[in-house]
Amino acid sequence: MTSLLSLPPLPEGFRQGIALLTYGLLLIWALAVVDLLTGRRLWHHLGIQPRRLAGLPGIFVAPLLHQDFRHTAANSAPFIILGSFILLQGLEVLGLVTALCWLLSGLGIWLLGRKGTVHLGASGVIFGYLGYLLLRGYFDRSVPAVALAILAGLLYGGTLWGLLPLQRGKSWIGHGAGFLSGVWVARHLEAIQTWWMQNSGW
Repeated sequence: MTSLLSLPPLPEGFRQGIALLTYGLLLIWALAVVDLLTGRRLWHHLGIQPRRLAGLPGIFVAPLLHQDFRHTAANSAPFIILGSFILLQGLEVLGLVTALCWLLSGLGIWLLGRKGTVHLGASGVIFGYLGYLLLRGYFDRSVPAVALAILAGLLYGGTLWGLLPLQRGKSWIGHGAGFLSGVWVARHLEAIQTWWMQNSGW
């Protein structure tokens, strides 16, 4: 009876993944403090500026930057919680989902965002996490994947309103690009992992 109720073992690399998520969050908060002390210069210069060459580096940096402490705090919990859910599927999965949602959401903002605006924040990655978790349950159909999809939906399903242009100052394009990136990764995870194994040398 005890064995039936026991939780499955944590995947290899889970502790390292938790450490990486924690370090990532600490870096986000450290940059928020630096940005405050430098008069908000970081996000003005390193955010994504749609269709400007000067805004391309923001694709790689902007998810680490936030407008203020309130913005940083709002993204902190879902970043850790949803990231931990994905980590239960393996450290490699977390790395691939994060990297692809990070880059694709940023590229979507750069291509489709309103000209003259500056976009920043981890929301694209977070919506990517949510899109991945919700749709991985559908594509995989395994009990753990479905359970994680249901749990993610219960905790953060209400944030899907952020996909609509309802709030001024919210990058709904970044949210949408991140969400669709997560859905794409969920659909093609096995192919992405195969490509990664063949080309990474790991």
